[in-house]
Amino acid sequence: MAENPRRTHGVRRALTGALLAGLTLLTSAGTAVADDPSASASPVDDGAGPTEAGTTFRTATALEQGQTGTARASAGDYLYWVFPADAGQRPTVEATVKLPSSARSSTSTWQIDVYDGLRRRQACMYGHQTRKAAADAASVELSCVLRTVRSWSEPWANDPLPGSYYIRLTVVDLPAADLGLPVGVEVKAASKEQGGAHDVDGALSEPLVPGVSVASAGDAGSAGTASAAPRVPSAGEPEDGWASGWWTDRWLWTVGGGVLAALAAVFGYSLTRGRGRPAHVPPGV
Repeated sequence: MAENPRRTHGVRRALTGALLAGLTLLTSAGTAVADDPSASASPVDDGAGPTEAGTTFRTATALEQGQTGTARASAGDYLYWVFPADAGQRPTVEATVKLPSSARSSTSTWQIDVYDGLRRRQACMYGHQTRKAAADAASVELSCVLRTVRSWSEPWANDPLPGSYYIRLTVVDLPAADLGLPVGVEVKAASKEQGGAHDVDGALSEPLVPGVSVASAGDAGSAGTASAAPRVPSAGEPEDGWASGWWTDRWLWTVGGGVLAALAAVFGYSLTRGRGRPAHVPPGV
């Protein structure tokens, strides 16, 4: 029996519509994830941040992303905070130094630096990492936008990796007569998700958090004991654990590409298989 040409045409139209609909849905989903600020912004903690700062790397005050840390210090002190950053995030650090209202003898220069878990200084993509404050200035604002954190990198590279990031704030140029003057500091760290465009193959065995190897060994040794206490996140580690890039929008593109390939194969087969046996040819010929 000959195949109905109308039916074949209807099947082709349906497959073509499904193919175009799938392509449109996939493209719009990827564009929404990339362009929608609300979808890419990291969660912000509205709770009160810490009210003190450390004076060394070891005593750095833990700061969650989205929190604002405050501190009272003296001009000339080194102030340290530490916050976590995971794969796919681009951290931004902002700091405001409130200078004393009393007259100062000269201008001062303030600087903010960011170090990773290996205490390697990370370069700022852009921002005001170093700024001068006039003698009568009430405050000075600093900022540093880091590169996107990668899930894995070559050992010789200086790429940002998942783990703890240390903020160091200090004055680098100040007259001796102004040393010790009281200052107020506000620091905030936040990140923006960059999506699968920055994904790489590979992942670290452990994030770059000081003491994570010792903690992992302790957890493995106490795994068989019933009285083992729940693990407490260390400073510079997110409370809900590390994602480390296990989920990215590349999964959406992979699944969507597979669906589109299957639809294209079915559509191509429907075009090349022909219309079947002609009506005037008897069966068995």
